[in-house]
Amino acid sequence: MADPKGFLNHEREVAKTRPVEERVKDWNEVYQPGSLLPIISKQASRCMDCGIPFCHNGCPLGNLIPEWNDYAYREDWTEASERLHATNNFPEFTGRLCPAPCEAACVLGINQPPVTIKNVEVSIIDKAWDNGDVTPQPPERLSGKTVAVIGSGPAGLAAAQQLTRAGHTVAVYERADRIGGLLRYGIPEFKMEKRHINRRIEQMRAEGTKFRTEVEIGRDLDAKKLRKRYDAVVIAAGSTTSRDLPVPGRELNGIHFAMEYLPLANKVQEGDLTVAPITAEGKHVVVIGGGDTGADCVGTAHRQGAASVTQLEIMPQPGEERNANQPWPTFPMLYKVTSAHEEGGERVYSVSTTHFEGDEDGNVQWLHLTEVEFKDGRPTPKPGTERKIPAQLVTLAMGFTGTDQENGLVEQFGLELDERGNVARDADFATNVPGVYVAGDAGRGQSLIVWAIAEGRSAAKGVDRFLTGVSALPAPIKPTDRALTV
Repeated sequence: MADPKGFLNHEREVAKTRPVEERVKDWNEVYQPGSLLPIISKQASRCMDCGIPFCHNGCPLGNLIPEWNDYAYREDWTEASERLHATNNFPEFTGRLCPAPCEAACVLGINQPPVTIKNVEVSIIDKAWDNGDVTPQPPERLSGKTVAVIGSGPAGLAAAQQLTRAGHTVAVYERADRIGGLLRYGIPEFKMEKRHINRRIEQMRAEGTKFRTEVEIGRDLDAKKLRKRYDAVVIAAGSTTSRDLPVPGRELNGIHFAMEYLPLANKVQEGDLTVAPITAEGKHVVVIGGGDTGADCVGTAHRQGAASVTQLEIMPQPGEERNANQPWPTFPMLYKVTSAHEEGGERVYSVSTTHFEGDEDGNVQWLHLTEVEFKDGRPTPKPGTERKIPAQLVTLAMGFTGTDQENGLVEQFGLELDERGNVARDADFATNVPGVYVAGDAGRGQSLIVWAIAEGRSAAKGVDRFLTGVSALPAPIKPTDRALTV
């Protein structure tokens, strides 16, 4: 145990963000550089090293949180990094992007603010990179087996790294021009600078993983031919079909899916574009969808110089404390103020879009909405609450409905789908096609980065067992697992 009285002597402190007026003028990460390290030892000491560490089960990866909290308290960064990497391939990703279900499951959180697990995690890994503790881990011998991984998001990268380290020859296929999937083009730079992805890619290359960009399986390369070329295939193509909003006026110019809008802003930061073809500059922006992707659109619009930003959500505003049906240690749906919301804009709950209105040139100008109330679990318009708000750019951030079925990948492989439109799999993450496995959102549906990495690691074990008959790789979860999240 780090400090038996740590949780009594120290209050919760989190990473400090840069002033709003400063950070909206650039695309760097919102946190103040170096603000965590001076407080992290005290924060790690708040961990009580519980007899039953519920944080383990709250985390899909089963992170050894009390162990690396103890090492962080003692400022033994090398050992802390070793324990962190024992369960997580990319803690710098989760430490920045995960909503931290582990903190929701923290025993201290029953009656006090929980341990800042996420901040401790990112501090450990950043220190490990600074100290040179993160090095390539190539396999001692090769198995002679080959594996193709389709998709280079967190699930694909985790599966690829595990399989490479097990001795298999792995090639990752990515349809975009750079590796990283949604980490690269869906997550704005101010949430995670892409240098974190780049150095992991270099580590993986040094270990032996091969990368093939601008190759879309199903379009550029027939899936059947890919299956014949490799001994096994892992599908980690994500859940990329955006949920649409079929209301009158949807065809107007200026209404875009979030995944049409956000990647262009990231391409500007990559140096591919001078100005994003879809920009919020000088426009009244409306973001439909109250989740993390919607918040990413809000923060991006601020940095592009929007005249105003309004975020709409059909659900009621969450409370600031747990509901009775979301008791500890489950992951509660609470009102959350992200860094993007701190920067301005308006959030409107319990409203539904009825139609869009445009000008004579076919450009959207107004969004018409109505307030709703839920009856028998369904949103019902409230009479007399109709109104319109200015909208010259609208982004649809309402989630995703399943894996892409238009590129031919599902049909060419002959994959079976589950009732939700995801690729069906068994307890080893194997599909109905021998030697073809699925991990991440493609099989699970839209979910969190921490689940994606856990699924990638678990699918890798299934593939390794398929290729060799036995596997020593860890498997943190099964496809049916939900841990302590809801």
